Amino acid sequence: MMSDENTTDSPAERELDVPDALPVLPLRETVVFPHLPAPLVVGRPLSIRAIEHVLTGNKKIALVAQKDPKVEDPWPDGLFKIGTAAQVLKLLKYPDGTLRVMTRGLERIRILDPMSNQPLPIARVEVLKDILHQGSEIEGLTKNLMNQIQKMISMLPINADELGITFLNVDQPGRLADMAAAVFGLKLEQKQEILETLDIRSRLQKITRFISREIEVMEIGSKIQEEVHEEIDKNQRRFYLREQMKAIQRELGEGDEISTAVKELTEKIEAAGMPEEVRTEVDKELRRIQGMQPGSAEYSVVRNYLDILTDLPWSRHTEDKLEIADARRILDEDHYDLEKVKDRILEYMAVLKLKRDMKGPILCFVGPPGTGKTSLGRSIARAMGRKFHRLSLGGVRDEAEIRGHRRTYIGAMPGRVIQSLRKVGSYNPVIMLDEVDKLGSDFRGDPSSALLEVLDPEQNFSFSDHFLEVPFDLSRVMFITTANVLDTIPPPLRDRMEVLELPGYTEEEKVEIARRHLISRQTANHGLGEGAVTMQDETLRLVVSGYTREAGLRNLEREIGTICRKIARRVAEEEITSAVVKPVDLEGYLGPQRYLPDVVERADLPGIAIGLAWTPSGGEILFVEATAMRGQKGLTLTGQLGDVMRESAQAALSYVRSHTTALGIDPDYFDHREIHIHVPSGAIPKDGPSAGVTMVVALVSLTTGIPSCCEIAMTGEITLRGKVLPVGGIKEKVLAARRAGITSIILPSRNRKDLVDIPAALRENMTFHFVENLDDVIATAIKGQPAAVSRSKEA
Repeated sequence: MMSDENTTDSPAERELDVPDALPVLPLRETVVFPHLPAPLVVGRPLSIRAIEHVLTGNKKIALVAQKDPKVEDPWPDGLFKIGTAAQVLKLLKYPDGTLRVMTRGLERIRILDPMSNQPLPIARVEVLKDILHQGSEIEGLTKNLMNQIQKMISMLPINADELGITFLNVDQPGRLADMAAAVFGLKLEQKQEILETLDIRSRLQKITRFISREIEVMEIGSKIQEEVHEEIDKNQRRFYLREQMKAIQRELGEGDEISTAVKELTEKIEAAGMPEEVRTEVDKELRRIQGMQPGSAEYSVVRNYLDILTDLPWSRHTEDKLEIADARRILDEDHYDLEKVKDRILEYMAVLKLKRDMKGPILCFVGPPGTGKTSLGRSIARAMGRKFHRLSLGGVRDEAEIRGHRRTYIGAMPGRVIQSLRKVGSYNPVIMLDEVDKLGSDFRGDPSSALLEVLDPEQNFSFSDHFLEVPFDLSRVMFITTANVLDTIPPPLRDRMEVLELPGYTEEEKVEIARRHLISRQTANHGLGEGAVTMQDETLRLVVSGYTREAGLRNLEREIGTICRKIARRVAEEEITSAVVKPVDLEGYLGPQRYLPDVVERADLPGIAIGLAWTPSGGEILFVEATAMRGQKGLTLTGQLGDVMRESAQAALSYVRSHTTALGIDPDYFDHREIHIHVPSGAIPKDGPSAGVTMVVALVSLTTGIPSCCEIAMTGEITLRGKVLPVGGIKEKVLAARRAGITSIILPSRNRKDLVDIPAALRENMTFHFVENLDDVIATAIKGQPAAVSRSKEA
């Protein structure tokens, strides 16, 4: 030994000597330290034999911890090499065959040589001595350990005053460290490490580190426990207050109402299938309502908000019917013709069948009134098996109609789009926004701007209504808008929609639609049985041409309804049971014929030409009349003409005046004459450049005295150099000419492509003259060509 070390081997520190060979008792999850009592439970047969053996001898045994507590027979490799020699003090046998043994540790030992295993494990052992360093460091470590022990004892949940006194009475540093390791809940590996450490200084340092870590863990656990207790106390306080509140509400007769409302809302919330973001907001509002009085204003606001949120179809939808053949049959049953629109719907259904997560299209049906735009939307919904809802936007001027009102306002409600979804109960309906071209704007905002988000598939998947304040997915909704004109729709909104035009119907189409749909519908509406009213095709043609003049079908259906009413009266008076309506009978049902083919009479005079115009209600024929009066040189325009049409008249006059010689007109004709151009139907505003060629023909006819051809109508914009430029609305204008009985039309050559939209049957019965310049127009429209024009043609 070195001079600064000595060993503790005096008789006062050992009660008994330790033999060189001892029976070995393996310990599970237990380490016994020298000089400390240790109660043990012995149950393994080999261990029981070892205890019984030592009781017949010197009562000394080696207690060694096994490395793996699950091993049944750890001898000898499964045991640690360092253990404790102990003396058996007391033994109790239990009925289950186990032994309760009280032992007291004597000395640290090292197992040197396992001697035998049967009938019991015996090994040669070596007693190990503690190594103690003298000096102030040991005293400091001992005092620090004692402070840690006292702190640890103060944190124990039991009254440990006696334990603290016991530690105070330990005067040896090594035993103090052993006792601390045995008493406090260290792990097996930590205890074994302390047992194997012979150096007192290292043992003090290790046990101090272990206990400090345990104190830290206990402090954290104590802090958590305090927080838990505080939360429990808070919850108990809330529970107590709620119970008091319920008792007060029961006395006031309000408790049942709140609990019933909360229960009902909770059930609706669970069934709604909301997204997580929405569910968080709803739960927050539900907690708020639980502490409110039912009679308060805020309660009704929150309750209304929760009712609307839970009623919305967050997860409810209808299964799409994607059988293309069935959809085609339904569309054909409900509507005649309209092939372009039907093909577009069937294409969408075909793509949806292949790609089920496809976003809904934004379609815009544009056409004159009565062409079936709204009813076509219903047919689309029926063909797809979806629910249908119609929103009328005509005259809407408040942005809140689309986006809803803030909940801070009294009587606030969601916008009409969200209300529609709540009403239909499905997140994939067909919603028709009717009359989108008639939206207005004022100090309350611009509804058309609010529609920009609704009608954009790239944005409406998270549409935010001001009332809801949570996003709602509109991408699965099929939006269909209707309009009579596109000009009044703002360009950004028009850009978001796919425009499908529904022009007016031809006479043949109207007759077919009346025969297939209108007659049967009106007979049913007037209480007449099937087959009670029969109309010949000639009768229907006369009703179409003589009593209606429109692009759509509304007036035609009214006239058929009038006939059905008169027949219904006769059936009710038992005069007849059914009727066949012939052309000669129409005057008796509908009165004198309203529209007569007066085109020939009106146009068979010099200075008159027939033009074609487009209106929101379809195409119309346009008579342009020109006359000359003696007086100062000038031009008078009447007929409520717009600025563009006035400019066309000025250009027409300038062209004729600059070509007097070529047209065979007296060069001095315009010097002493005032020209007056009039377009009848003066109460109707008219504008646009397409009447330019008609005004030129009227002026040439006036100045040459040659009438224009009364069976020719024309349209086209002109330039001062005599070029004829293309115009729009060709199909509507051709249909108008056909309704008026005109079979020959002059069109700009660059409008030749627009004939594709005109039905083939209609093209076969009409003659189209395509012109490049005004010479071609005059040569075609004037009955007897002016001499100069004829000579220029011959040349």
